[in-house]
Order: sequence, then structure tokens, then C-alpha cells
Amino acid sequence: MASTATLPTKMKAWAYAEYGKSSEVLKFETDVDVPQINDDQVLVKVAAAGINPIDFKRMAGMFKVTDSPLPIIPGYDVAGVVVKVGSQVKKFKQGDEVYGDINEKALDHPTQFGTIAEYTAAEEKLLALKPKNLSFIESAGLPLAIETAYEGLERCHFSAGKSLLVLGGAGGVGTMIIQIAKQVYGASKIAATSSTGKLELLKSLGADLPIDYTKQNFEDLPEKFDAVYDAVGQCERAVKAVKEGGHVVTIYGAVVPPATLFLLTSDGATLEKLEPFLESGKVKPIIDPKGIFPFAQTPHAFAYLETGRVVGKVVIVINP
Repeated sequence: MASTATLPTKMKAWAYAEYGKSSEVLKFETDVDVPQINDDQVLVKVAAAGINPIDFKRMAGMFKVTDSPLPIIPGYDVAGVVVKVGSQVKKFKQGDEVYGDINEKALDHPTQFGTIAEYTAAEEKLLALKPKNLSFIESAGLPLAIETAYEGLERCHFSAGKSLLVLGGAGGVGTMIIQIAKQVYGASKIAATSSTGKLELLKSLGADLPIDYTKQNFEDLPEKFDAVYDAVGQCERAVKAVKEGGHVVTIYGAVVPPATLFLLTSDGATLEKLEPFLESGKVKPIIDPKGIFPFAQTPHAFAYLETGRVVGKVVIVINP
């Protein structure tokens, strides 16, 4: 465990100084200042960082109006070890193993200094202690996806005994929605869409009705659902599958009433609430079998994520 006296002032990180495609703008920097922390922040030595579609969309300049100034180190999700704490931090101490999504508001001036770096700074309230049974890699794949899944179900007023349709059940968020709806909320029935090769995965996560979207239109099913969670941006079709008076939430694309769009508000308290389900193994992180990349291969990790064929999450290992 590094004492604060011996912390380096410089670090390695992946960063971009202009917007564009990840393969063209992402550069490896070896002389970046280690971020300074505010009174309510901790400095985390990053063990692993999960990446999400929001990272490459942000890199492409889709949110530049509300972005932080360039150059930017990408990355929302982190798992690592606290090496320094701000004067007002109560929850964590040096040496604690933590994880979280370090951007409270996903698109409202997300931090310039993200998680694909040797060190990152984060507000205490956005982090939680890492579940004891999970590795840093597994933990790094959770925060943004599991918090998005949970917040969307809350916005659907989801509760025990209700039925749910998940669009995009095999993705990072989708794999979490299915498990949380089943294990945390006690859904009566879960249907979920994916391509042919991922139907068994959906079943293993708790989906009662896996739907192959290459062969079947979910909106043509005779039964309708209490809630529809659209994780892929098919809102126009999603609203045709909900019961009268039911709820539809979406995290992408154009919104068709009665659906609502939401952007995650990150909160370490959500991770703490879900900790018993993670530590008991009832809810498991899903990392793509080909989705673990070393720090040096960060551009390959983004190229793989950008194919749109990832099962679960892609994680970059920074300090193994």
C-alpha cells in the first residue's frame, strides 16, 4: 500500500485531444499529471476499468455541448485501491478496495480525468466497497450497467409479481436488468431479446422467455408486459409490447410516448444496496469471454466494444 508521501506525480493514461473514432484519436500518454483530489474525493489506484458505449459516443463528440474540456481520459467504471483520501471523506480509508461509476451525471460535464489511467479521482459518494467475492475485473464491469439497470426498473415502478420485457438482454445493461428483475424485485415473468447464439445465456440469467430477434418480432407476441425496458433504442416497437397503464423506459434514441428516457445518476448507495445480492452470487457480473484486455491494448478493447456484439461487459486491466 503506497503511503501518500510516495505517490507518484505522473502517470500513464489513454487520452484523446480531439473528437473522433477511437482508433484514430486515442493516444497512449506516459507523462500525465496524477489528478489532485478535492476534500470530498479519494484517489484510486486503478486495478481495472470497465468501458461502455457511452465512452466511444462521447469520444466521437456526440455530447460535446455538455462535455468537459479536451484533452479527456475516457472511462466511467473503476475498481481499485484507495491510496489517498480528502479531508472530509468518512467512508473510506487508505487501502480500501472500492468500485463505482465516477461520473454522477452521465452527460453533464463528466470528468476530464476518467478511469483508463493508473490513477483516478472520485467523489466518496459515488463509490462503494468492492464485494469481497468478486475480483477487480469482475467489479469493474458492474457499476454503470448495474446502476442503470436498477434505476430503470425503479422508474418503471417495478415490483414483485410483475412481468417484464427486456430489449437487448445480452448486453452490459441487459444482463443486469434480467438478474435484478428476477433476484431483487421478484419478477413473475421475464422475456428478453437477443440474437440466436445468446438465447441460452438469457435463460441462465433468469429469462423465462428468450426471444430470438432475428426470427421473431417481440411486438407481435399475443401477451403484453407490465414493463418494457429498452436497452437498445427500439422505443417505437417497445411501446407496442406494454400493457395498458404499464411503463416503458429507454436509455437510447428517440422517445415515443408513453415511454420515458433517462440518463443514469451514479450513486454508491445503489451499489451498497445491491451488495448482498452480489456477495451471495444471486446477481453475477457478466464479462465477455473475449472482453478482458491489458492496458496496452485499450484501442483493441474499444474496437471490440464498437462491434456491438459484446456479451456483457468489456474490461481493461490496468494495474494487475
